[in-house]
Amino acid sequence: MAAGVAIGVLAVRKVSRVKSTLGPEGLNRAVGQVGDSISEFADAFRSGMREREADLKAALGVDVPASSQTAAQPVVAGRRAAS
Repeated sequence: MAAGVAIGVLAVRKVSRVKSTLGPEGLNRAVGQVGDSISEFADAFRSGMREREADLKAALGVDVPASSQTAAQPVVAGRRAAS
């Protein structure tokens, strides 16, 4: 009799879990998890892109600090234009 009760309890729990997974709340939860995963992947991808871009700029020697060039003095043929 104890085995029957234990099997009944396990069956009810399993049915409840499946029911909540297949219902609207379960679907919303699954879609939310997929959305979060996509967002995390995009953030990691962008971070990797920025790191790789910085590595390439450093290797090519084209990483120029923004403070060395000003908008008032445009660069012409590799030299600053005379004011």
